[in-house]
Amino acid sequence: MSLNSTLYIGLSGLDATSNAIGIVGDNIANSSTIGFKSQKAEFSDMLGGAIGNDRLGGGVMLDATQTQFTQGQLQTTGNPLDLAIQGGGLFEVSGSNNGMPGNYYTRDGQFQMDSSGYIVNQDGMRLQGYTVDASGNRSASVGDLALGKTEAPAVPTANAKLTLNLNSNDTPPTATPFDPTNSATYNYQTSFTAYDSLGNAHSVQEYFVNNGNGSWTANAMVDGGDLTGGTKGVLTSIGSTQLQFNTDGSLQSQTGALTASFLNATPGQSIAMSFGDDIASGGTGFGGSTDFASADTVNGTSIDGRSAGNLTSLSVGSDGKVTGTYDNGQSMVIAQVAIASFQNEAGLTRQGNNLYAASATSGQPLVDAPGTGARGGIQSGALESSNVDVSNELVSLIAFQQAYEANSKTVTTADDMMQTAVQLKQG
Repeated sequence: MSLNSTLYIGLSGLDATSNAIGIVGDNIANSSTIGFKSQKAEFSDMLGGAIGNDRLGGGVMLDATQTQFTQGQLQTTGNPLDLAIQGGGLFEVSGSNNGMPGNYYTRDGQFQMDSSGYIVNQDGMRLQGYTVDASGNRSASVGDLALGKTEAPAVPTANAKLTLNLNSNDTPPTATPFDPTNSATYNYQTSFTAYDSLGNAHSVQEYFVNNGNGSWTANAMVDGGDLTGGTKGVLTSIGSTQLQFNTDGSLQSQTGALTASFLNATPGQSIAMSFGDDIASGGTGFGGSTDFASADTVNGTSIDGRSAGNLTSLSVGSDGKVTGTYDNGQSMVIAQVAIASFQNEAGLTRQGNNLYAASATSGQPLVDAPGTGARGGIQSGALESSNVDVSNELVSLIAFQQAYEANSKTVTTADDMMQTAVQLKQG
């Protein structure tokens, strides 16, 4: 092996170890970067000349850097759109990074909602996920995750349940026919609120008339001004229910339904009116309304339907489902975050800004819901810290520094030997 070869072997060591020191320095510099994954220097030897059948070494080179996708510690933030992955996989974001549009992957879960209702990272790149319709069905493919449902749609009332006691001692009215403006024509009155398809609230008045022998009629009335073709201020019938009680006060049967065409809303809105379980439908007759010899009173109500509501808060489950809570009391799943996994995560290429890109080495992204396959679950209100172990990095730094000094000694020694050879020749 010539002195020139020895000199270049030493130079290769200086080059490789200086690059390795740079990798360690990069790790240490990013020890506080959210979602950062440390890198490890990988060396390989180089071949030089040959002596007989023996190949001689030609030095060393930094062959590759390997990204360490070990789990970083989770730190709680309380912000529901700060997301951390507990396990494998990466978030997928779409947008332009350093002027290059495309889909990128990251463990940095610092997200927020932009002015258009999209969930974005700090650079405005849109988080990818699934849309969820009003029936809870998830879209077949991923796309920009929009939380544009800042208003929950109105839900028209379809079911109304009243449980009450109607006093069996009430005397059937002598004044007929029934007239909601004449209290002598009915025995008891109460009300509930129903919502139309637009979310408008309507007061439904229920007037109960004792027909004798355990028979009661419940007349449902609303202000005519709330109905198509109605007259404001005039109570108008939207249906009635016939109740039949037994001599022990139990509810034997109930028949009837309510139908209303509220103004400007979907016409013919049907409301299933119930007064609790009755014997004819397989009930005990005591689990709902009764006809005991005690005061007329309402014991409970269960009315569905809601007005439209504005989004007040968000929560993200471990399965990535984003639930919106609205000021009308409604909660519903409005989206689901997606997670991408790879056959070889270490094959992803760094793109800066905490982003990675897929490569031939990593394989194509396999995108699905969190918690499926090799994909980890999501913890909302938390961020994943850098997985850099500063203590280990400092140890590596010392080792590389010593290797650098040793290689520099090889260079200076080869140089001294070359100077000696020159002097011998000159002498």
